[in-house]
Amino acid sequence: MSVERIFDELGHFKRFQACLYFAAVFQAIACGIHYLASVFLVETPNFVCGAPANITDVLYGNVSGTALEDVLPSFKDAYSYLAVKTSKGDQWELGRCQSALRVNPTDFLSYEFDGNKTTIVCEQKFVFDHSQVIQSIVTDWNLVCDEEWLAKLCQPTFMIGVMIGALVFGDIADRVGRVKILMITSSCQFVLGVLVAFSPNYYWFLAIRFVLAMVSSGYLVVVFVYVTEFTGTKVRTWTSMHVHAAFAVGIMVVSLIGYLVRTWWIYQIVLSLVTSPFLFFCWRFPETPFYLMAKGRLRETQALLERIASTNGLECRLRAEDLLEPEDKGASDLLEKRDGGEKQEEGEKEAEEKEGEEEQAKAAEKKLSILDLFGSWRMAGRTIIVWAIWFIGSLGYYVFSLGSVNLGGNQYLNLFLAGAVEIPSYLVGSYAMDRVGRKKTCAPGLILAGVACMLMIVVPSDIHWLVTLLSMIGKFSIAIAFGLIYLYTCELYPTIIRSLAVGSGSMMCRVGSVVAPYCVYLADYWIHLPQLIVGILAFIFGVLTLMLPETLGQPLTTSLEEAQNLGVNSKKKSSPKDSKDPENGLEMAQQCL
Repeated sequence: MSVERIFDELGHFKRFQACLYFAAVFQAIACGIHYLASVFLVETPNFVCGAPANITDVLYGNVSGTALEDVLPSFKDAYSYLAVKTSKGDQWELGRCQSALRVNPTDFLSYEFDGNKTTIVCEQKFVFDHSQVIQSIVTDWNLVCDEEWLAKLCQPTFMIGVMIGALVFGDIADRVGRVKILMITSSCQFVLGVLVAFSPNYYWFLAIRFVLAMVSSGYLVVVFVYVTEFTGTKVRTWTSMHVHAAFAVGIMVVSLIGYLVRTWWIYQIVLSLVTSPFLFFCWRFPETPFYLMAKGRLRETQALLERIASTNGLECRLRAEDLLEPEDKGASDLLEKRDGGEKQEEGEKEAEEKEGEEEQAKAAEKKLSILDLFGSWRMAGRTIIVWAIWFIGSLGYYVFSLGSVNLGGNQYLNLFLAGAVEIPSYLVGSYAMDRVGRKKTCAPGLILAGVACMLMIVVPSDIHWLVTLLSMIGKFSIAIAFGLIYLYTCELYPTIIRSLAVGSGSMMCRVGSVVAPYCVYLADYWIHLPQLIVGILAFIFGVLTLMLPETLGQPLTTSLEEAQNLGVNSKKKSSPKDSKDPENGLEMAQQCL
């Protein structure tokens, strides 16, 4: 089919496409919101073991007070304690997970005590500092000490849901259509997002969030395909990259709402309401012309063409039948006659022949497997490097995002900047990949992210502005590589295994997103350990990226032999026009997704 003719005739990104694009991408903000909402949902404030009644004095080093609330905001060291005295004269040492009653203390309360103590392990009785966090799931369900792992399980579980949702909804969208999935997933995002706030216990919270992760991921995957199939090749790089920008806006919304609302269930409801207006007009979204033509729905395609032309202020001279290749027209005639109740033997024979050809094509496709990505040493090396880029792109993206609240200084501002810095990164990435090339954009991005991570380790942690700046440089750089790898993968592999390559790369991406929260938690052992891991991997993989062939200005390959020769037989240089034309290498974006 030559469905791309629609954009040549009716515009690549005119009024109709622009309205549809920004409306569809608007809901992608909700995906960014739910992906990062756990940053403040599971926030753990300062706390100590359950306190005795009638406290009169409290000491923490040189800090003193008459109540726990006076000293708790300063209680930072997990291995120290608060010394308290009661009206009865008893003295206690209150730690995070255990307390100790001093035996025969002096009348004067001092912080250090050398006498005997009776140690008591806390049993679901804690006092939390509510000066910064009024309520989180940690304070409501006491997810500390022996149950701290439950709080840390929230984000990895969510990411597993993201992985499953991408696989499930991506496949269903190819069967029932893009619009139906967009409507279902966006509605479920709102309903499930609100239901999370009313979770009666931790396990219901985890289960609802898991399903929410699936539908959020499903929307993000399908909306990428949707906007790609409604925009022409001249703007497809820009539109595909900036779906990610809407996700970044969601991160910024999380930081803003987190700053304004410190009660987790109210915070969750407000976040879910942010994109709710989308539900009022998403039901008017049309199905994409690519899907309609693939299903042989010519009448609906024609109506869509007329609608696009009318909105764009053009006259529709294009017919749906014109979008078919000559060999497809016999089948289209048969479909039209069936709609009118007429049948012809000749048409049936042609349909049967076509069905036989399709079955043969499907049989050929079934023979392909992931092993075909390793069909030669050259292709095996390419696949390993591409998978590494997918993995480190996702790992670095979420480590920088989730770890931004641990940088020091204002955690809300840090997370806001981590989202805001992505927007210029996609602008720079879109421009660079069509000017200097895919490889020359991806490799420096990864190397710069690695260097930024290494510098964060050597910079004194008390210089908050410099640590934050380096983190933002790392996020800016990794976002460029993460954004362009989708298209780059499509161009590196031939038609017969292109979808397989993108699908396998996407799986490595999901693996990175599942590993990322655990990588962030390693900061409990050494504050710079996450940066060390990401920095080393990003630098190594960035250098390895230089071994990949450049695809800018190169025609799409259709066979394994052509793909293997990318970057080898390059005596014939592409013309300046080809090297600067963003249409080259983009006409298949809807196929690879």
